[in-house]
Order: sequence, then structure tokens, then C-alpha cells
Amino acid sequence: MAETWDEEQLIADGFERAHVELEWYDGPRAGLADIGGKPHYFQSYDYALADEADEYSVWPASEAAVKWEREQWAIFARWDQRYLAGTVALESHPGEGGVDARYDELVLLLAPHRQAPDTAQRLVGELRFDAGARYRVDGLDYWFRWRPSR
Repeated sequence: MAETWDEEQLIADGFERAHVELEWYDGPRAGLADIGGKPHYFQSYDYALADEADEYSVWPASEAAVKWEREQWAIFARWDQRYLAGTVALESHPGEGGVDARYDELVLLLAPHRQAPDTAQRLVGELRFDAGARYRVDGLDYWFRWRPSR
């Protein structure tokens, strides 16, 4: 288990919230997180170990995209809570397609926003975890501290 940090300490140390996870493989690969207090998409360049800093392509998310991402994330997070409680089966995952019409609609609306533009920045994201639930309607249990890539 990774070391966890108090939210107050994370903020004091310059870490910012991760709101949405779009891909995870040995660490966050893509999603939506605050950078400089504003929501940005992030997409990993490589697959460093989860406890090491990783390089990401980052770009600002529009207000509409943030609203849709949070709506889709909430659908998933509520499903995950039911799944962990044993009240729904894995086959009911909203990402399977054809399970939740609004989730499917949001996939289509969000697709163009999730593509890195040519103007995307390259940043290094250092990861820390808080002690909360892994997947929450309001976000995740990990935070990033960002710095320029070399």
C-alpha cells in the first residue's frame, strides 16, 4: 500500500487534485487533474513506476468538457460503489457500451476533447495519495505536483 497523506499537507506541499481517471496502468496514464488550479487533461508519455514521477502531455479542458467528464465520472463512481458492495455484476459496468445511455452519449461528446492538441505542454507529475476511497464521485485518491519537463 502506498503511503497516504493528509489533504492539508498535500495542498501545503503544492499537490493538486485529480478529478477523473481515464486510464490506469501501474499508475495514472490519462485523466483530468488540476494544474495551477484549473482542470487539465493529462496523458502519459511513458510508464514509469507508480511511485516515481512520470512525464505527461497536458492541455486545458474546456468548461463543457469538465462538466461532461465529471458527469461521466460520477456515473462510473456510483457504479463502482455498487460493484464493491456486491449489488451489481461486472457486466453492468457503464463503460461496456449499451449499459448506460448517458454514459455512451458522453463518450461521443468527450472524444475530441481527450485528444492532445499540438499546443499541449509536457510536464512531470509527482504522485501522492490521500486516505480516502479510491474512486469517489468528487474525484480520486491521488494528487499531482507538477513541474516542467527537462
